Amino acid sequence: MKVAQIAPIWYAIPPKGYGGIEYVVHCITEGLVEKGHDVTLFAAGDSVTKAKLVSVYDVAPSERIGQTYPDLLHVMNAYQRADEFDLIHDHSGLIGPVIGSFLKTPVLHTLHGPATREAKDFYGRMKDRIFFNAISDYQRKNFGNLNFVGTIYNGVDTNVYTYREDKEDYIFFIGRMNPEKGSHVAVEVAKRTGKKMIMVSKMTEPHEKAYFKEKVEPILKGAKNIELIGEIDTKTKIEMYQKASCVLFPIQWPEPFGLVMTEAMACGTPVLAMRNGSVPEVIAHGKTGFICDSVDDMVEAVAKADQLNPMDCRKHVEANFSVDIQVENYVKAYEQILEKTSGRLRMELLKIA
Repeated sequence: MKVAQIAPIWYAIPPKGYGGIEYVVHCITEGLVEKGHDVTLFAAGDSVTKAKLVSVYDVAPSERIGQTYPDLLHVMNAYQRADEFDLIHDHSGLIGPVIGSFLKTPVLHTLHGPATREAKDFYGRMKDRIFFNAISDYQRKNFGNLNFVGTIYNGVDTNVYTYREDKEDYIFFIGRMNPEKGSHVAVEVAKRTGKKMIMVSKMTEPHEKAYFKEKVEPILKGAKNIELIGEIDTKTKIEMYQKASCVLFPIQWPEPFGLVMTEAMACGTPVLAMRNGSVPEVIAHGKTGFICDSVDDMVEAVAKADQLNPMDCRKHVEANFSVDIQVENYVKAYEQILEKTSGRLRMELLKIA
């Protein structure tokens, strides 16, 4: 198949630091190329890929994140070439699906965000014009009646996120510095357990800095067991996952899918997570981690984490969340879409005749 992958424009593919969606796009793109498909990746010019790379920006315009024009120029460049492809797979923001809903080339839009009231209204207006896939059953259920091809979980490259059985005596937190990721909860858990915690957090945007100053910095004072560092590269992140006794995922919002959970488990490290969003779909409670309903639960779970078998964590990812499974499912989804749209086209031609 000739497939276009439209990434968000804000970070390079694969991401050098922060960038969950960018990592997912990278895995899909490289996996499709390895399977022999003709893939064109629309992304920032500093991306690295085996696919054909098309860019309107030589370097990802990260400093302009949230502005309209970079996103608009990027997705227009892709959709203006729609006739060159059998199918367009869009991971971009709001503009791409709108343009795609007016084209004949079939479009699959992966929903990477939560099912807010506005999001449901927005996507509902194009539910019969493009195809959708969810990244968790929780997300799919909450979006309701869209033109879904299925639920396809985000995958982890288990050749990159490698297994380690021996652990060191520290807990690990990685995530954006915001209330949804529960940075303040992670600090509270570390303080109450007294265990060493390494905390990696992106803190570049104004709202992230404001949250840190108001909610996190005051409770960090005097906590000598907590080490806070900024963004790190993938190699360092994997090493920290591998060595940690457990990873905290204290999310305070219904996250559609949390890559942190699958990345950690791929490295053989159990995850302690709050019961929100897709968490019950990803963690096997009591086997690959613990699903918690309160800070007290998470504090207790820290003490039990070393009772879990690291290999169970690894096998859970290999069986359910590997890149190979993800790519295979997307290929099936593409075939399903092309079968449906070719049938629709035949009907339109018969009507014309």
